[in-house]
Amino acid sequence: MAQLLLNVPLKITNINWQSKLNKAAHHTSDYSNTEVILRRGQAFTISLSFRTINCCLLFPLAGPSPAESQQTKVIFNLSEEGASGWSATQEHSEHGCMNFTIVSPANAVIGRYKLKLQIDSGNKVSSALLGQFVLLFNPWCPNDDVYMANEKDRQEYVLNDSGIIFHGLEKYIQQEAWNYGQFEEDILDISLAILDRSLNHRKDPSTDVSNRNSPIYVSRVISAMVNSNDEKGVVEGKWNGKYCSGTNPLHWSGSVTILRKWYRGRYKPVRYGQCWVFAGVMCTVLRSLGIPTRVITNFNSAHDRNINLSIDKYIDVSGKTLHLTEDSVWNFHVWNESWFIRRDLGSFYDGWQVLDATPQERSKGIFQCGPASTKAIKEGDVNLDYDSSFVFAAVNADCVTWIHYSNKRKERIYSNTRKIGKFISTKAVSTNSRVDVTHNYKYPEGSLKERQVYKKALKLLGVSSTGRRTKVTRRRRRFSVAQRQNMTVPTGKPTISGKLNLDASPVIGQDILLTLSLRNLITDFKTIKVKLSASAVLYTRKPKAEILQWSRSIQLGSEEVKEIPFKISYSQYKNALMDDRKILVTALCEVRQGSSLLMEKDILLQDPFLTIKVFGPTVVHKAANVQVTFTNPLSEMVTDCVLRAEGSGLLKEQLQINVARMAPMESSTTEFEIIPYKSGTRQLQVDLVSNHFTDVKGFVMLDVTPVQ
Repeated sequence: MAQLLLNVPLKITNINWQSKLNKAAHHTSDYSNTEVILRRGQAFTISLSFRTINCCLLFPLAGPSPAESQQTKVIFNLSEEGASGWSATQEHSEHGCMNFTIVSPANAVIGRYKLKLQIDSGNKVSSALLGQFVLLFNPWCPNDDVYMANEKDRQEYVLNDSGIIFHGLEKYIQQEAWNYGQFEEDILDISLAILDRSLNHRKDPSTDVSNRNSPIYVSRVISAMVNSNDEKGVVEGKWNGKYCSGTNPLHWSGSVTILRKWYRGRYKPVRYGQCWVFAGVMCTVLRSLGIPTRVITNFNSAHDRNINLSIDKYIDVSGKTLHLTEDSVWNFHVWNESWFIRRDLGSFYDGWQVLDATPQERSKGIFQCGPASTKAIKEGDVNLDYDSSFVFAAVNADCVTWIHYSNKRKERIYSNTRKIGKFISTKAVSTNSRVDVTHNYKYPEGSLKERQVYKKALKLLGVSSTGRRTKVTRRRRRFSVAQRQNMTVPTGKPTISGKLNLDASPVIGQDILLTLSLRNLITDFKTIKVKLSASAVLYTRKPKAEILQWSRSIQLGSEEVKEIPFKISYSQYKNALMDDRKILVTALCEVRQGSSLLMEKDILLQDPFLTIKVFGPTVVHKAANVQVTFTNPLSEMVTDCVLRAEGSGLLKEQLQINVARMAPMESSTTEFEIIPYKSGTRQLQVDLVSNHFTDVKGFVMLDVTPVQ
């Protein structure tokens, strides 16, 4: 890529890349790769031993066809900075040895370089390959687009190789450990291979490589390549059916196994993933390349197919969801944020940028999403690149619920402006606690500023034009006052109110106890027809199997309150739960000459816990014993269980152990050994997989000390 003019030996006897010194200075010591790994915009030193001195040229090369026009080849003299920003200086050295320092520009292309030496000896010109190095983005360099000023942030978003991904429900947020493993052996090679497998690279390799100086470009390519939809990328998504031809998405605990499987399988997409898997893998790849990245979870996440900022839901007269629209609201959705400046948009939009590798919608013809500035989303600038309108809808769309009758007549029941985009969460810096970052995406719900931003977004999207979008605009005006007061608004004046409550925390293997509470808001006697249903649903809230359905008439006197207890027995739901352990209970209450009332309750069944104990101190290269205990809470035998364990710096590959079958209420203890190979804080993840428990996970943090 760059050429520099030096007085160097005609015959080189030794090349010293000063690997330990350079890696420490460039914060790349954690990489398991044997080759030299450097960060752009920062000096590195190499030493050459020689016998004689002649004039020569030294030049690194990257990409298939280095060229000055592509900024992949630059010529400059010793002690002079070239037009590209590359420079080199000769340091003090002993006889027969030369030390020189090379500085790459802060906007250099990232990737693998070959360093060649061209020797000019009279009329004879020869060259020799000195070796190769990898150049990465540099969050420690103030002139790099990915620069982060805070060292604790850099430690978390670049150097931390494990983390927490949040999931569950807005009122029951759970955490799951994830092994990013960006420094594990061959992961950096795989990350670079992902770039080389992209459609952009296959169409025009030279241009693609020259564009790799921009985190905007690189992150967008990665968001397309992590899913398999267009380019035979890393992970194939699947949200329903059986996973017998691959791995259930719930069974993954980290990115390393997935990336290696893709790489070793000659780039065959790994089956299967869902949103948290795509986000975990993309976080690994971007951190390995030096782009500060974190995983974000948005609860009650809208998937607005037609980008009109309104999510319409239709139910029938029994309360059952009808698929009359492609809009949906997921219990949660997981994506990424990466930190860099936006030269294409302006400095106001610098900072965290949303990236989403989950293949939901095409962007410029490809299943990719982002980078979308969180500041653009918060301000309603939905016209800006990339995909800011889609992300805005995910966190700030409005919800409208309709009853659809058999004669195709429909009745609007509720309009809710506050349901979407709740508890937007990420892992805290330096701890495993949850941080709420909702304020980065929108102003406080119901505030005047938030409503102004929403209207601005509608206008930019042309929602006030003809067709269905016009109706959306009129509908918003009708409910604007109540929406500002955070009311769930029925049509007409409400005459009854109600709640669905859980009587106890729901645990898998046990009956689910609920209470339907109804209140008559007026003095007139009321007869209410209640239609109650329960279905097993995916986290996307797509129903998979019906569990329970009943209807009855409830009579309420003047301002009377009645509580109707009911239960969903284990025998009713055990074969219907599928994978996500989620149940949606719906109660539709109809009143003659009055408004209808719809209540919904999302239930997430708790899995039993794993107990993990590590005996003795954990020291690099010394064995430590791990004991995992699990108790079967079911009234039936559990068989064919497999215990999986992994953790960067603790286990080179994922460990799998068959577990003996367990009788009802029986405890089982499994022991295995780990030999840590890296010091520092390490995360050990354990996952019990069986046909009875799809997702029983636990983790423990270990402080591994160096060898004394």
